[in-house]
Amino acid sequence: MSTKDIIKSSVYENLAGGTGLSAVDVAMILGLACLLGLYIYLVHRFSSKAAFYSKDLGITIAGMPVVVATIMVAMQSNLIVSLGMVGALSIVRFRNAIKNPLDLLYLFWSISAGIICGVGLKVLALLLCIVMTVLVLIMTLLPNVKANAVLVLRTEKDNIDWNDIEKTIKDHAKYYKEKVRSIRNGETEVIYEISSKSEKELICELKKYELEQVNYLSHAGEYRV
Repeated sequence: MSTKDIIKSSVYENLAGGTGLSAVDVAMILGLACLLGLYIYLVHRFSSKAAFYSKDLGITIAGMPVVVATIMVAMQSNLIVSLGMVGALSIVRFRNAIKNPLDLLYLFWSISAGIICGVGLKVLALLLCIVMTVLVLIMTLLPNVKANAVLVLRTEKDNIDWNDIEKTIKDHAKYYKEKVRSIRNGETEVIYEISSKSEKELICELKKYELEQVNYLSHAGEYRV
């Protein structure tokens, strides 16, 4: 066998053979990835404040570290397979929209845990979970500032004294601002952005003006810390 053939054979073996992780190493990596996935799932499950919990998202979070760790093991053990996976993953497009930004955090956490496990940095993967758990716990326990509510008033009467209504709102609100005033088909609609700790008293006071509709809408979509 010539020197050229030896070099070709050596290059092929390096490309196809790779690092050659043992079955025990692979089992330990996937086992740790599975445990971390279940742990992240439990943290997400018990820290989620959504009205309707998505079980499919929870399963995705739990399974993501195992899948990613498997890909990382395959990419380490075989360079040809790794190039093929890079090419295959580059043409995959995920179109499922993430509505809650916090869910995106848990997905990246799962992916990161899988990558770290896949390259064999087990201690770093455990530290990542500890740090993220503490961070999520601290941010969850921080008090939230109550968001401003929306007060919607509708009437078809022309003799309504809106200055008197605004005075009543001012007496029961720490902050208020008229956002929209519209008139259509003889109906007047006024929308206020309001911050008040006496919502019930305010609504009772507004009843005396005989408005057709009074809506006080509070929301918990966006909070300021």
